[in-house]
Amino acid sequence: MKPEPAEVHRAIEAVWRIEAARIIAGVARLTRDIGRAEELAQDALVAALEHWPVDGLPDKPGAWLMATAKNRALDHLRALALHARKHEELGLDLEAQEAHVVPDFVDGLDARRADDIGDDLLRLIFTTCHPVLAADARVALALRLLGGLGTDEIARACLVPEPTIAQRIVRAKRTLAKAQVPFELPAPAQRAERLGSVLEVIYLIFNEGYAATAGDDWMRPALCDEALRLARVLAGLMPQESEVHGLAALLEIQASRAHARIDAQGRPVLLLEQDRSRWDRLLMRRGLAALDRAEATCADGALGPYALQAAIAACHARAARAEDTDWPRIVSVYDQLLQRQPSPVVALNRAVAVGMALGPAEALELVDPLTDEPALARYPWLPAVRGDLLARLGRDAEAAAAFEQAAALTRNGRDRELMRARAEALRA
Repeated sequence: MKPEPAEVHRAIEAVWRIEAARIIAGVARLTRDIGRAEELAQDALVAALEHWPVDGLPDKPGAWLMATAKNRALDHLRALALHARKHEELGLDLEAQEAHVVPDFVDGLDARRADDIGDDLLRLIFTTCHPVLAADARVALALRLLGGLGTDEIARACLVPEPTIAQRIVRAKRTLAKAQVPFELPAPAQRAERLGSVLEVIYLIFNEGYAATAGDDWMRPALCDEALRLARVLAGLMPQESEVHGLAALLEIQASRAHARIDAQGRPVLLLEQDRSRWDRLLMRRGLAALDRAEATCADGALGPYALQAAIAACHARAARAEDTDWPRIVSVYDQLLQRQPSPVVALNRAVAVGMALGPAEALELVDPLTDEPALARYPWLPAVRGDLLARLGRDAEAAAAFEQAAALTRNGRDRELMRARAEALRA
């Protein structure tokens, strides 16, 4: 019996979210044009929307999309070859590429070449983080292609208006195409200049998976897993870079809590309320070991922002119970982080730690001035933190209003339910 059209569309959406980045990366390896690769991948998605409701879901939907997109890519390359009247020269190249691609269709997997790491997704990150692009454009484009995020989600992650993000993405694609930037993993000497953007992209992809900005699910585990895998590969690629290990440590430790972050109904469970016996001890040990490597490879003894965030996460990981958490130590690390990476979000997170170490009154004095920060104007966690502090001070009516404000700002259904439930509890 064929599934209902609505069910098929939900399946297509789910497969696309998981496979889009791999498909774009696989096609970009053929076309050497990221903008064109995204268009061809979208063509494959349209084909799925046309065929799957009629023919039914294929056994390997991801492989079907990859095969369709690569077929489109080969058609595109043939058209270019014909147009350029270089049949013999490009025909041989096409035959070689087809010989490389056909096994993918049979096995349903994206073949990996033997050069360097052989990871198309990592190549895609380094390509989108090419220095020909401005730093903010690199991040926006990479989140679009690798994280599968919409412009609204990227805008929220970067705390800038949505039209600005849309313009950055369009211009970035044009710039890469005009500069004919090769789709490749750069030589070791060239990796360092792109490393900051690459780390930021992996970090933001993980964050979107760890706490989704929109939708009905609080987490998107596939994004967390992909970011974690890329961080591990990057750590093997650049073992002397302290911040690479710092990022890997941060993601490993954060990922160790994943199973405890939601209850049986999929509702959020906040950090201090989590059942710590459900934390993944293997991931935690991996994270603490990566933090040790970050400290050992730190040239000047001053840890970078990712390693400092990992040190904060490690304080939670080492506490057997929530009440055992070393909050003064966390405040101290936040002080260092605020010096290395001053931002209103870091200041807000530091205020939360101050609230736990010194009390809600001291924290509220730090949080209230942040309400004038333009970057936090639509950041739902600012009123959520205020609501928590006000509730702890017994100012229930103000706290309930703050939680309602947070609920109105968030686009994640689970977050909205949580904020409204806290507001209702305070009113009761």
